[in-house]
Amino acid sequence: MAARRPRAMNGVDRALWRHAMRDVEPLPGHALPPEPKPVAVEPVAEKPAPAPKHEPVPRRRPLPTPLELPTLTYARTPGLDRRTSERLKRGQLPIEGRLDLHGMTQDQARHALDRFITHAHDRGLRAVLIITGKGLKPRAREAGLWDPEPGILKTQTPRWLNEAPNRARVLAFTAAQPRDGGSGALYVLIRRHRE
Repeated sequence: MAARRPRAMNGVDRALWRHAMRDVEPLPGHALPPEPKPVAVEPVAEKPAPAPKHEPVPRRRPLPTPLELPTLTYARTPGLDRRTSERLKRGQLPIEGRLDLHGMTQDQARHALDRFITHAHDRGLRAVLIITGKGLKPRAREAGLWDPEPGILKTQTPRWLNEAPNRARVLAFTAAQPRDGGSGALYVLIRRHRE
């Protein structure tokens, strides 16, 4: 078997060897090799990390502004085909989200509605249910006569659906069927991203 050749020491090996042998006296007639000159190391400029690669985001058409869109009402669904409009009115579209505005102030209800419609649109939901409550409160018209007056959330919600930012995300709305709240609730059809 052939003897191995000793490997040449690099600068780190030499420094470790010198440190380990610092207290050792050399044999007579042998001298320690001279200390190597320190090598000046120039700092290496770090390259900036490459930007993370992102999947290209599919371009979506921008949402139309409320001024470009006709006003929606319970009976009017412009831009919606007759079959889908009838299915919405009959409550035949699967409800993918619900928002109950009961017990909220007008400001709370408006903010909750805006967030809900934006979230539903961003998630790609199609049909949602918004429960406003009937809000029937007796109102004296004439002495001894009582007339039901619809609640403020019931009357304001259709208006809010026609205002920014909601109108650009809403295709249609209509009163819900009795099983889903009747006149105290609305079916809302959310615009798809491509529409």
